Amino acid sequence: MKANTKSILEIMNVVSWIVFIGLCVQAGAVAVSFAISLFVNPEAAQDLYQKLDLQDLYNFGTGHYLVIGLLKILLTVLKAVIFYLVIRIFKNLNINRPFSFEIAMLTRVISYVAFAAGLIAMAANGYTEWLIGQGVTMQKDWAGQEWLFLAGIIFVVAIIFTRGVELQSEHELTI
Repeated sequence: MKANTKSILEIMNVVSWIVFIGLCVQAGAVAVSFAISLFVNPEAAQDLYQKLDLQDLYNFGTGHYLVIGLLKILLTVLKAVIFYLVIRIFKNLNINRPFSFEIAMLTRVISYVAFAAGLIAMAANGYTEWLIGQGVTMQKDWAGQEWLFLAGIIFVVAIIFTRGVELQSEHELTI
């Protein structure tokens, strides 16, 4: 293996850790800001994490506000889970034997998590459209289709990895 490839993989591992930690912090910040707006200061709904303004939704109904808050937290947690799984891939990666059962399974699980995030985002998008139709002013930025597309691509990669594991095993048996 070239030293350049090893360096790139190490850099990608470090970047994955940074993104994972950032997403964990973001999920915590979103959860805390929603909790504060629900239980301590309802005025905080107009300036949530990253300038998210859901004051109109809060005034429309706290139940709807809670659902949107939980969906935002859930999607952020799912992003963090994906990067945790990527970190596990780097931990299990042996560049001399890249096709392993663990890598294939982790890749498949990533596709399932991305698919679940896509379905949740699509449902959240429909719910948000309904709320907007009820007169609530809010952003509609769930990106459900992108999640589903990502899930499809990763699933294809997982299938390729599974086939690679089979071929690598057959090759070892013939030698």
